[in-house]
Amino acid sequence: MMLAKVIGTLVSTQKNSFLVPHKHLIVKPLDLEFNPIGNKDVIALDFVDAGIGDIVLVTQEGDAAQQILGHRNAPVHTVIVAVVDKIDVISK
Repeated sequence: MMLAKVIGTLVSTQKNSFLVPHKHLIVKPLDLEFNPIGNKDVIALDFVDAGIGDIVLVTQEGDAAQQILGHRNAPVHTVIVAVVDKIDVISK
């Protein structure tokens, strides 16, 4: 899983029929201090009604995506599974 910030939406007029009811969002990976990691953005299926600016938890695993979708018919690898309200990190 990774922490990410939603930076945009993806609109597609044509897509796999199993993906039609789902929203696609563009996310940027973050570290625990909310700093961007790397220079690649990721497209993720949204299952928690996230929006632009939200900090989210993302899973990047085909099996997890298939379990969330409830089938193996859609070509999905990355899914938003939570909107993060707060992070507490204990320093040693």
